[in-house]
Amino acid sequence: MNDSPAEVPAAPRSEAPTDSPAARDSPAEAPTDVPAGCPVGHSAGTPATPAAPELFTWEFATDPYPAYAWLREHSPVHRTTLPSGVEAWLVTRYADARQALADTRLSKNPAHHAGSAHAKGRTGIPGERKAELMTHLLNIDPPDHTRLRRLVAKAFTPRRVAEFAPRVQELTDRLIDNFVAEGKADLIHDFAFPLPIYAICDLLGVPPEDQDDFRDWAGMMIRHGGGPRGGVARSVKKMRGYLAELIHRKRENPGDDLISGLIRTSDHGEHLTENEAAAMAFILLFAGFETTVNLIGNGTYALLRNPGERERLQRSLAAGETDLLATGLEELLRYDGPVELATWRYATEPVTLGGQEIAAGDPVLVVLAAADRDPERFRDPDTLDLARSDNQHVGYGHGIHYCLGAPLARLEGQTALATLLKRLPDLRLAVEPADLRWRGGLIMRGLRTLPVEFAPGLPTAQGDTPSTL
Repeated sequence: MNDSPAEVPAAPRSEAPTDSPAARDSPAEAPTDVPAGCPVGHSAGTPATPAAPELFTWEFATDPYPAYAWLREHSPVHRTTLPSGVEAWLVTRYADARQALADTRLSKNPAHHAGSAHAKGRTGIPGERKAELMTHLLNIDPPDHTRLRRLVAKAFTPRRVAEFAPRVQELTDRLIDNFVAEGKADLIHDFAFPLPIYAICDLLGVPPEDQDDFRDWAGMMIRHGGGPRGGVARSVKKMRGYLAELIHRKRENPGDDLISGLIRTSDHGEHLTENEAAAMAFILLFAGFETTVNLIGNGTYALLRNPGERERLQRSLAAGETDLLATGLEELLRYDGPVELATWRYATEPVTLGGQEIAAGDPVLVVLAAADRDPERFRDPDTLDLARSDNQHVGYGHGIHYCLGAPLARLEGQTALATLLKRLPDLRLAVEPADLRWRGGLIMRGLRTLPVEFAPGLPTAQGDTPSTL
């Protein structure tokens, strides 16, 4: 849940339509029916060298890391035309990424985009403008950002997150119970997707009887199950209407939840407006589940593809240790994290990054996935090492827009991975890696499905109850 969450990718063929906000800041940045290898993205301005990689193809989405390695070496601050037609700068080196993420001259406010009205309409979550949901942490700068972040930060303190740990464990076990006897599952649909949805709904104070509606809307928003064109914007509109109603109900009957807290919390006499409260709840829900879906999915896939590291972690967990789990989750965030690119920034004045001058009004996209594989910063960056200790990755951003919900995401990620490895010790892929599909999009990186097999087991009520972290 970044003030950077950020947003999603594809494989041999993806069904993600162009209005997918899985590429949250780019409704049309997920190519729709482009054959693998078709040149969707291209350099703007100077011609690309013959060796320049093609960007935004299905092959690139499946494994973008070779292309990012080329960009880091040959064009670390790279101007490109995105599939939506919007031109932007891609920042790929670690040092430049850290600078850009903390540079106050790079604004989060889309009003600073110097592009046409058409181009501006292709940045942001589809439908958020019409639904009056623009005033959230991903679209604003200080002092409004400082005020709003302070109001909501209390919900994500280490103490509050620790208090939520038993509920996360309960949800984790319940979801595994639903499929453990089958001996097979789609870990995205059956596990990684519903876990953070139900967790963030509980945190926000969405009543249990309404949470399945949120699951449906969220599924449409990240194109989990496909859907009609324009379905994303309609889901955003429905969610906005529901949040307005929920805020009204909680004003009259507040509870011990985040939305109630936002309503009654004041900061030096300043209160959230109703639009600000709705926008905040919306982005916390959206960012609070989407990154965790991909963290669990990508993390499990990485462990299955690296059996030595997976067995190492299983031995550590069996011994009752948690240190390797903690460092391992950070390594999974670095190695193939849920957020491929940080959300949009716009230069408010000329800025020099990596020796390249960026004009005022130009959009800038920091490629977190490329920065976290930079050999100038990380030793053997393409190797998964769960015990890596020097690991100041930027998987959850950097600076004032560092992911607000990182503590909750880490709790959910650690609980999910530890419980899967304990309860399903022989977990294995049910398909060849080449058959897996990645969601189409720009910002987020996540699998569309993750079919697995394992020896059938018993629900927790009939078997051993896993220990909580």
